[in-house]
Amino acid sequence: MVSQQLRGRDIRSPRVLEAMGAVPRHLFIPEAERRDAYADHPVSIGYGQTISQPYIVAFMTEALDVRPGDRVLEIGTGSGYQAAVLARLAKEVYTIEIVEPLAERARATLSALGYRNVHVRTGNGYLGWPEHAPYDRVMVTAAPEDVPPALVQQLAVGGLMAIPVGTVSQELRILRRTATGTETLHTLPVKFVPMVQKPK
Repeated sequence: MVSQQLRGRDIRSPRVLEAMGAVPRHLFIPEAERRDAYADHPVSIGYGQTISQPYIVAFMTEALDVRPGDRVLEIGTGSGYQAAVLARLAKEVYTIEIVEPLAERARATLSALGYRNVHVRTGNGYLGWPEHAPYDRVMVTAAPEDVPPALVQQLAVGGLMAIPVGTVSQELRILRRTATGTETLHTLPVKFVPMVQKPK
């Protein structure tokens, strides 16, 4: 996976490559789907959700340029795999999952593998996790129609957010918060599961 799908394409960060080589991706996937754990495509994890294609995980992680002292907010825990990758790069990871059984399974998997700097919460990702804000980095792994304002507000000035945006057509955006607003880099066309339970 690392040599062909990541290093063989355009992923260059030694820290990202090392992290993805160290995290046992198959242990975050239901046993019935593990034959595809390291394949170059998303894999079902149940409840209508997926674990992202390895290349997309690597691309988003590299784009965030996570540093060892960073505190990261992740929206969409899913299997917990992306949180585990982030945990090897950051100081603390706070991750939110709206599907309670997935949150519980991810929490158990992360705990069993010894990830002590990942904090899992069941909740509405549109609202973020304000108690621990501001965050140096925000990773969103489900697609809202628009960037949720609460997530921008919880991002530190100078911080980065990776977020897929759109419905039928989606693009991955990298946002940097500035003192006066945000700067946006438009990157790849992507296909993520929709971000659900938008507050009214």
